[in-house]
Amino acid sequence: MFCLAEILGRARAIFFVFLAAFAAPMAAAPVLAQDNPSGLPLPRFVTTRSNPINVRVGPGTRYDIAWNYLVSGIPVEIIQEFDTWRKIRDAEGDEGWVHQSLLAGARAGYAAPIMANGEVGMHAQANENSALRARLAAGAKVSIKECTGTWCDVSAGQPGERASYSGWVRQEELWGVYPNEVFD
Repeated sequence: MFCLAEILGRARAIFFVFLAAFAAPMAAAPVLAQDNPSGLPLPRFVTTRSNPINVRVGPGTRYDIAWNYLVSGIPVEIIQEFDTWRKIRDAEGDEGWVHQSLLAGARAGYAAPIMANGEVGMHAQANENSALRARLAAGAKVSIKECTGTWCDVSAGQPGERASYSGWVRQEELWGVYPNEVFD
C-alpha cells in the first residue's frame, strides 16, 4: 500500500517528465515572423504623401486620431503592417497608424548631429576632406537621393524656395536611414 506522500511524489515526477518531453521543445521552437502584407522589409523608412494626414491609435478609421501631419514629405519609419494600414514611428519616437495610400517610397531625413557643435557638414564629395558646401542645423530636413553605407547624397533648402544645397552627409548624422544601409 502506498502512502499519500508517495503517490504525490510519483504524480509530480510524471508531470515533470511530461513537461520535459512536450512543453520544452515547444518553448524552444522558433517564433514565426508576422505576416507582412506588402512583402517589403520591416522596418523601413518612407515619407508622408499628402496633407493633412490623420495618424490614428489603431489600424482603421474607427480608431481615434492621435495627431495630424499638416505638411507632406515628413520622414517616418514603418515598423508594422496590418492589411492596408502601416504603423509608423516619427523622429521623436511617437507611434501611430496611417493608411498605406498616405505614404510614399521617397526618402527624406533630418540632420542629427553627433558632434557637440550641433551642425552637420554637407560636403562636395563623399569624404571628410572635400569642400564644405553647407552646415545643416540639427533637425534640418533633407531629401535623400542615395546612401553608400557611410555617406548619403542629400539636398536641403528653405521651404517655399527653389534654391537648395546638395552634397554628401555622413550617414550616421541622419535620422531617416539605417546604419550601413545602401541604396540609390
